[in-house]
Parts: sequence; structure tokens; C-alpha cells
Amino acid sequence: MSTAAYSSDTETDAVQAAAEADAADAPPHRRALVRRPAASLADGLVTHIEKADVDVELARAQWVNYVAALEAHGWRTIEVEPRDDLPDSVFVEDAVVLFGPFAVVTRPGADARKPETVGALRAVVDLGLEVAEIEAPATLDGGDVLTVGRTVYVGRGGRTNPEGVRQLRFLLEPRGYEVVSVPMTKALHLKSAVTALPDGTVIGWEPVVDDPEIFPTFWAVPEEAGAHVVVLDPHTVLMSAAAPRTAALFRDHGLDVVTVDISEFEKLEGCVTCLSVRVR
Repeated sequence: MSTAAYSSDTETDAVQAAAEADAADAPPHRRALVRRPAASLADGLVTHIEKADVDVELARAQWVNYVAALEAHGWRTIEVEPRDDLPDSVFVEDAVVLFGPFAVVTRPGADARKPETVGALRAVVDLGLEVAEIEAPATLDGGDVLTVGRTVYVGRGGRTNPEGVRQLRFLLEPRGYEVVSVPMTKALHLKSAVTALPDGTVIGWEPVVDDPEIFPTFWAVPEEAGAHVVVLDPHTVLMSAAAPRTAALFRDHGLDVVTVDISEFEKLEGCVTCLSVRVR
């Protein structure tokens, strides 16, 4: 495993100013890695949907609002080095997966995305986390990894291969996690199909879930974008504004719901989980 010291000269903008203003108030254990959209974002990969035109300027504004929503709920954001030559790099979740103080730098299944891990590695080393790296011939995308308590569900399909699941299991089982392989044939990533509420209930858009019975609890939501949530705290979730019926159901369930418009990222099969990696 190789590591490197890293420092960045991030441009001063509204996002950075907000991060600095909130840093003193944010709990030290609640940090989130983010990566600003590349100038080449519109060239990002799609596999399960039709290619659509992406408004890069609108995407940048949506990203700023997404980051602001994290910060407004006590998360200090830390920028991974931006790369304009890597169209999908804004989806930082795919490059690194965190398990408390332990970071696993992935090996993305799409060759064009493999260079994204260089900046992610530097960022987690800079945070002082323990780091391991997935190695060839394994492939593993962070979007295929859903942690619920001490159970780690790993989507096995287009971007993550069986060797990727095996290596992650090898790394995590000694740390007390159970790794469960989940077949994926209908969506880009596992977390394109399912995520989990603060109480551990797995939620999903059933048409793209291969086997809902794998999960001890499963709640089918009425909108595809409603299957994706980021847990901000034990009572609050962040989700796409494109799923108002699901948001209403979550509120009826007793949750506070924060919504953001991420339409340009959804055109690239992205969702709210893809745009950050939370350090708890």
C-alpha cells in the first residue's frame, strides 16, 4: 500500500467560506469528503439510462447547494482535489469507502474512473485514517457498498466483481463486520437501488432490486429517487427533491427530511449518496 502527503490550494468561494465559518461548530467526528464537478462532467458514463444533455453550470450550483445542506446540519466538508479531466469524479463515494476510522480505497470497475482514487487516497491519508486499497484483479465501486450497523451489503454486478467482494470481506471481517454479497443486474450500483434509514430499515425502488428478501427489513418506496437517502443525524435524512411522495412518507414516519435538487447528477445515474463520503 502506498500513501502520500497531500495539501491543496482550494479556490476561495462560497462553499469554502461556509465550511470555514461552520468548522468551529461542527462535531469533529462529522466530516464529509466532497469533490467539485469537473468541467468535463457532461461526458460522464451512463449504463442503464439514456444519455441526456447535462447543464454543467446548473450542476455546479446544485453541488454548492448540496454541500451547504451538509454544512447546515453539522457536517464539516473537506474537498478532495478536483480533476477536470475526470468527468465522473464528483461522485466521490465510488473512490473510497469508510468504516469509522478505517478507509478502503476502491478500484473502480470502469477503467476511465480508476484515476479518481489517487485524490481520494491523498484525502484520507491527510485525515489520518487507517487505509487499505483494493488490488487487481478486483474491482469495487463505493456505490456498491451499503453499511447497516455491522452488516456490509456489497452489490455484485457490473462495476464490482466477486474478487472485490472477497477482498473487502478479508479486510472487514477481522474488524467485526459481516459482508453480504448482493446480486445486481438492474441498476448501476447497489445504492442506486437501496439505501437505509437511520433505524436501519432498508428502502428501495423495487423494480431495480434483484432480491429484496436478502435484507431483514425492506420498505418499497413509490419513486425511484426516493430510494436514496443520506443519514444526516438519527432523525434527519437528505434526499432528492425529485421524490416528493416518498419524502412525505418519511415525514409521516417521524423523520425530518431535507431535499436538494440534483437533476443534473441524476442524468448521470448519480444520487445524493454519490456526492459525498461521510466520516463518522
